Amino acid sequence: MSRIELTGYPFIKNTLKNRWPQLAVFIVMLMGYLFAIVAGLVGTPVGSHNFSIVFVWIAWWAILILVAVPFFGRGWCAVCPIPLPGEWLQRGAVLSPPDKKPKWLNRRWPKALRNIWLQNISFLLLALFSSVLLTTPNITGIVLAAMLFAAIGLSTVYERRAFCRYLCPVGGFIGLYSQTAPLELRIKDKQVCAACEGKPCYNGSSNGYGCPWDVFPGGLMKNTYCGLCMECLRTCPHDNIAVNARPFSADLAKPSARMDEAFKAFIMLGSAMIYAGVLLGPWGALKDAAYNVGTSGWFVYAAVFLAIIFGLMPGLFALCVARFENFNIFKKRFATLSTALIPLGLMSWVAFSLSFVLTNASYILVSLSDPLGLGWNLFGTANAAWQPMLTSILAPGQTLALVGGLIWSARTAQKAANEAQTSSMPVIAYCFIATVVMLWLLL
Repeated sequence: MSRIELTGYPFIKNTLKNRWPQLAVFIVMLMGYLFAIVAGLVGTPVGSHNFSIVFVWIAWWAILILVAVPFFGRGWCAVCPIPLPGEWLQRGAVLSPPDKKPKWLNRRWPKALRNIWLQNISFLLLALFSSVLLTTPNITGIVLAAMLFAAIGLSTVYERRAFCRYLCPVGGFIGLYSQTAPLELRIKDKQVCAACEGKPCYNGSSNGYGCPWDVFPGGLMKNTYCGLCMECLRTCPHDNIAVNARPFSADLAKPSARMDEAFKAFIMLGSAMIYAGVLLGPWGALKDAAYNVGTSGWFVYAAVFLAIIFGLMPGLFALCVARFENFNIFKKRFATLSTALIPLGLMSWVAFSLSFVLTNASYILVSLSDPLGLGWNLFGTANAAWQPMLTSILAPGQTLALVGGLIWSARTAQKAANEAQTSSMPVIAYCFIATVVMLWLLL
């Protein structure tokens, strides 16, 4: 399948260039986000009846994992409300660029931190406290508020979307798996970009803002760091920006050699496995350790969690790809071949989320009618009984997702191995074992 330029259709192109549809979605999302904070802080402490828990960790999570990331990649980032208030302060405008921008510090992000290690750490922190985060509304409210205020604060100190690019735990997750999505923003002609003076797609113009993600579209090779904000589409004076439909996993044909991105793959795959064990598994002692934050059991759980993520999984993978040669060559091969874990990681999250979401989806009806747990019954569903959904298709669906992820990863491993000039079989064996473990945890 070749690429199809979606912006070649006038309606799609005009809609994406128009700020009003995007702003309308932004406003709705921001209102929902602020309400989730309020609901978490002042609503019922019963998680299954609180809007912040139900709509963030069930409804939004289902849309993100099962639809948005697999099919639209960074599409969520295009409408995410978290950076909006800070960005509006930073720009001094909501729609059209003003003649004069506010005089904030507007500093560059420190060079030593221009990677995704901080994103990796922020995701791990959420993962370690996930058992409390997913069940305690006020904790969810505090975390949501903290992310919003962090984005605002960083926007007044650093240029562009520093929080989104370098700190957001959800952004790191989406960025990794956006490489598999059948949607991309790319330039049409490299020569046009090379000859363009002023680079308005990056620096901004009277037609729009410079890239908030600090990406020059002319050098964009994969989806990882493009937030699909469409500013470059609006500012390009040569009509050289295109949004394309493409084959799945197109970016994985160009594997990264960065260790921060490699460890992101281990963090995501390992977290999906641990989540399956803690949240869905029958092991009561494990649940107790994960849920009782601050106890000696929890510290043991946290140590084991981190040992699996940073020790066991990358260590076994290193044994699969190791050869007797210098460290730089080994590091490059390790990072390149870790690309094969991305499809399996995505499908592991899909399989886990199917169980988590379908088991708890009926709570959406309750929370919709009584979002704060105050005894309201706005839509007549406040007393709806808890009822797992589609249980008959759950196990086959999870199995299909994981087996499909294994096949997908095996094909990716072959391409990555050709790039690294080595055999793909050890990596495929590693993915097979990970698939079996995930199936055992889920089924």
